[in-house]
Amino acid sequence: MTVDAASAAERTQADTARDTATESDALLARILASLDENKAEDIVQIDLRGKSSMGDYMVICSGRSSRQVASIAEKLVADIKADLGRSAKLEGKDTGDWVLIDTGDVIVHVFRPEVREFYQLEKMWLSPAEQAALPATQTAAS
Repeated sequence: MTVDAASAAERTQADTARDTATESDALLARILASLDENKAEDIVQIDLRGKSSMGDYMVICSGRSSRQVASIAEKLVADIKADLGRSAKLEGKDTGDWVLIDTGDVIVHVFRPEVREFYQLEKMWLSPAEQAALPATQTAAS
C-alpha cells in the first residue's frame, strides 16, 4: 500500500467514525427530547464510548407508574421511527416495570422508580465522580 493509499484509508475511517458519532448524537438528542416531552423523570445519559461496544450512549429515566413507563416507551419508539426513520426494539412493555428500548446506538431504560432504585444501573456505568454530579434524587438509593 502506498503512502497516499494508506492516508486515504485513514481519512475514510476517520470520516466514517465522525459520521457515526454525528448520527448517534442526533439520535440521542431526539431521544432526550421525546423523553422530556413525555414527562419522563430523572433522565440520566451515560456516554458508553470507550466503555462498551453495545452502543454509544445509555439513557436511564423513570415514569411514575407502569402505565406511564409503557406510554413513554411506546411514544419514544414512534418518535424515532417518524422523525429519524429508525426502528427500535422494545422489551418489557407488558409489565411496565422496566422497559428497554434498543435503538442500536443508544440503549434506553425506562423504569418505575422502585425498580430503578433496586437495580441501580447508574452505579454500574458511572464513575464515582459522575455519580457525585447526579442530583440527590438519583443518588438517594446509593
